[in-house]
Amino acid sequence: MEEEASILVIDDERGIREGCRRALTPLDYSLDVADTAVAGLRKLREGSFDLVLLDLMMPGMSGMEALDRIHEIDGDTVVIIITGYATVEAAVNTIKRGAYDFISKPFTADDLILVVNQGLEHRRLTLETKRLGAIEEEAKELARAKTELEKLDAMKSRFMLTVAHELRAPIAAIQGYLGLILDGYAVDDEQEMIESAHNRCGELLAMIQDLLLLAHIKEKATEVKKKTVSVAEALEEVAGLLRMEAERKGLTLEVQISNRPEMLADEEHLKQVWTNLISNAIKYTPGGGSVVASVGQKDGQIVGGVSDTGIGVAADDMPRIFEEFYRTAQAKEMAERGTGLGLPIVKEIVETYGGTLDVDSEIGKGTTFTFTLPPSLEPGGDTANGGRVVGDTDGD
Repeated sequence: MEEEASILVIDDERGIREGCRRALTPLDYSLDVADTAVAGLRKLREGSFDLVLLDLMMPGMSGMEALDRIHEIDGDTVVIIITGYATVEAAVNTIKRGAYDFISKPFTADDLILVVNQGLEHRRLTLETKRLGAIEEEAKELARAKTELEKLDAMKSRFMLTVAHELRAPIAAIQGYLGLILDGYAVDDEQEMIESAHNRCGELLAMIQDLLLLAHIKEKATEVKKKTVSVAEALEEVAGLLRMEAERKGLTLEVQISNRPEMLADEEHLKQVWTNLISNAIKYTPGGGSVVASVGQKDGQIVGGVSDTGIGVAADDMPRIFEEFYRTAQAKEMAERGTGLGLPIVKEIVETYGGTLDVDSEIGKGTTFTFTLPPSLEPGGDTANGGRVVGDTDGD
């Protein structure tokens, strides 16, 4: 059952107020009256009205001024102007200011009922349109949310399948080695098989550690142990640990530090960035080549980079190199085993700190990864106190 419409009559003439009451009350409308614009506005603020019959010419505040105030209170209130000056100019002006219609004095009960019914129908349609618009917008939001959830679910399923696939091969190999040993078929090769199983266990452990690290970084709610860290010192420490590996392959590993920027961060995160980028460069650069890791500052940003003279990345592979577990055909050919999680970890860490990561590569000539980090930005992008840059301020 529809609620009865609520109407307010604002007119300084008692005869008009009472005439409206007599004409409209039998139609089951809830009707109230006011003899001044100020009194009418007070009633509008205290209650809710669907339609206002408003006299244009009143002492004190005019109907034209009251019209603006009414729409400030409720922009959907239908206002019908009552005027004794039914000129085209008056009609146009009131409608331009937001009035629905006007009725000129003197008017009959039938004239009043007609214009009031039309005004109330207009309000009903307006509110229904808004309601349907809100429902439609809500439906669109729900559809967008549903689509995003479906994408996330598909990504989750694909990720789980990929993880299962990546774990299955080394586990199957380990089981195979142990089965041969237990069945007594590896008397002569037992030591070699144990070593192979041990190596495959190491691969599994490395993959699980990378997966856990990636999960922790992606979980923004995870508490990060932040302190002021020298990006250059993190690079020097990692380069020192990886230098022997580079030398074993006959590579030169060079570190270039133009200045020594600092930032508020988890030190292990910065080490992970350098470790993954440099170790990848070493792994995929043939003997006799070189790897250069650099850090400095440019335009107020920390700039780090790792360049190599390695196998490079094909243009077709470039969009996918930051996907979990993805390895290019060239990478698989040069190094049979690898988790495919190093670059995703680097990207996630850099973006967590509000930075950017770019890559430039050419097949057979090498690859350069360049990342930027804001020196005083915390994870999540909030400005932090305590981050600073020391040394030169106009480094490359």
